Amino acid sequence: EELGVSVQQAYPWITQIFSYPHARVKLHFYRVTQWQGELYPHENQAFSWQYIDHVQVTPLLPANGPVLKSLALPVVCGISQVAAMGKAAFLVQMETAIKNGLRMIQLRESQMPPDELAVLAGEALSVSRRYGAILLVNGNLTLAQATGADGVHLTSRQLLDADARPAAGIAGASCHNRGELEHAVAIGLDYAVLSPVQPTLTHPGEPALGWQKFSELIKDISIPVYALGGLRPQDLTVAWQHGAHGIAMLRSAWEG
Repeated sequence: EELGVSVQQAYPWITQIFSYPHARVKLHFYRVTQWQGELYPHENQAFSWQYIDHVQVTPLLPANGPVLKSLALPVVCGISQVAAMGKAAFLVQMETAIKNGLRMIQLRESQMPPDELAVLAGEALSVSRRYGAILLVNGNLTLAQATGADGVHLTSRQLLDADARPAAGIAGASCHNRGELEHAVAIGLDYAVLSPVQPTLTHPGEPALGWQKFSELIKDISIPVYALGGLRPQDLTVAWQHGAHGIAMLRSAWEG
């Protein structure tokens, strides 16, 4: 009612707890995608549209910093598949996907020899930089730092072994249960990926969480959580309905 608009469609997002000198607040954030009405200052407040990466309003409450940082993360993450596609084909398809709107790529090629992986990382970074997309290196902080990648993605084993946030621009991790999600929050990661939501070809026979269990596991988690496992682009809305920040995809990210 403070904005003068009527929300038509909203999805649960993240939950943040902030302690101020005078109070401790728990805020449940929602992603609002449809509304009716025009903004009107019913309490004589000032309105100003801002870009996430260039906020000019001051001063900002401390609570707004991490929320804006989380909001800036793309809602779709593509996970590399060089082993199946071949390097040349992958780089071509990666560029096509970025041109079509993909804005975050995770380079995950653990089977590749270190020297070849370093070359691939450099080439992939060149493509992502050309279009302003984010490139993360999976499981290799040293390589991420050496190539100047945008960040690192920890495996679940690396996550549990870590007692502090890695020295990376963006840092995330793979999670499979509530304990791993909470540890990702405790060490200050920017996001988590929870899987498998649906049955996958990568891990045949592995029990899938399903959307209801996914939603229960991420309840009140304060960092964005991506859903992974057997998903396609059309599953994004379903993921939002169950509290996900977005989706991560392996094969489906490079189709078309």
